Amino acid sequence: MRMCLTADIGGYYTGALEEGRDQFGVKGDFVTSPEISQVFGELCGIWFVAEWIAQGRQSRGVELIEVGPGRGTLMDDMLRTIQRFPAMANSIDAIYMVEASPELRMAQKNLLCGENAPMTESKVGYHSVCKYNALPIVWTETIKSIPITAEKMPFIMAHEFFDALPIHAFQLVSVPATQARPPSPSDTSSPSTKTSHPTLEWREMVVSPTPPGSTHASLNTPASQSRDTPPPDFQLTLSPTSTRHSLYLPESSPRYRALKTTVGAGALLEICPDLSLYAADFAARIGGSPQHPKRKPSGAALILDYGPGDGSIPTNSLRGIRRHRRVSPFAEPGLTDLSADVDFAALAEAATRASDGVEVHGPVSQADFLEMMGIRERVETLITKDGDSVGNGGGEDGKKKLKKEDVERAMSRLVDRGPGGMGKVYKALAILPENEGRRRPVGFGGDVPAA
Repeated sequence: MRMCLTADIGGYYTGALEEGRDQFGVKGDFVTSPEISQVFGELCGIWFVAEWIAQGRQSRGVELIEVGPGRGTLMDDMLRTIQRFPAMANSIDAIYMVEASPELRMAQKNLLCGENAPMTESKVGYHSVCKYNALPIVWTETIKSIPITAEKMPFIMAHEFFDALPIHAFQLVSVPATQARPPSPSDTSSPSTKTSHPTLEWREMVVSPTPPGSTHASLNTPASQSRDTPPPDFQLTLSPTSTRHSLYLPESSPRYRALKTTVGAGALLEICPDLSLYAADFAARIGGSPQHPKRKPSGAALILDYGPGDGSIPTNSLRGIRRHRRVSPFAEPGLTDLSADVDFAALAEAATRASDGVEVHGPVSQADFLEMMGIRERVETLITKDGDSVGNGGGEDGKKKLKKEDVERAMSRLVDRGPGGMGKVYKALAILPENEGRRRPVGFGGDVPAA
């Protein structure tokens, strides 16, 4: 996944697509929530304003950090909204964008700073000046390049970021008992591998080339994923022996270990080590950690992505997306977007384990989050007050009518609770400073405290 998505040469986000083709939008491979409606980014911006208010309206030291910023649309909508609250806008010291793709970095710079704005390079990353409040923007390839400073109040946005991080897939198998026999000089196996009864062991699903002459039929490619694509170049196969990942990762959490008794042989499991690394980083910035002490926790992280919200562990979720259709994730590597369901329970576990100074709220469905944030009220305002100025079509009435239809259609798509609907499939999760559950954040059942 890492090679196919972000390799220096040929990665999906780093230059494999043909000239002039975009990953995002109707003409690309997929459409994200910020591209569907400006209201999505506006409400995310309002969420951070509400957190800034709830945490005491700090007058300086605020950092905006976005990981996986796409084309910059979400950050642009958030910044435009935050400008309506001058006290918070003036409290922001810098904006950080974690982006591995040079092409997307340039697209973000053009949108947030202007096409003629210069971009300079340093040891930290790439620098320019935002069109909003002349704020400095820094692009880094990894979040580790952003300093962790105890006095800062980091507001971290992660939208459709965790689903693109590499996963490891495992299957629980029953290993037959080892036949007892006298040891011989040539026997180099460890005594711990000798068993007198069958045992359960995790084995990793590894990527291997498909046999020469393979067809969709011989590989059992689902019919929905075999249209207009060549047979996959690779396939998942079960490792015949343990790997270093299979020995460690499934034992790293009580949730994973429990599968041996609750499910037994045949249990499947997907684990994303990078998810834990990023969640721990977010938590350390907000709540402090032994390596980065923080006298008073501050800041917040808002994570929106797709995956189970009931604590279950993702299985068989690796998918390929091309031109708005599901395709085999193993066909045309580098030209196909790859993603997997996010394990929100693992994310929460990693955050709270990394810092005693944070607590986690959610996940809640995207529909619930957006409706509690006031998406219907904001859409009504757009229709009644802004429709004439931002619509298309002929004449004032035509412009307003078309805008009303577009805005309402976009909102319906974002909050759709039907099977496969974005409002149901996508979830929201928040990491906040620890307050023993006394205050819920807005969008998660809470409200903005009175001044």
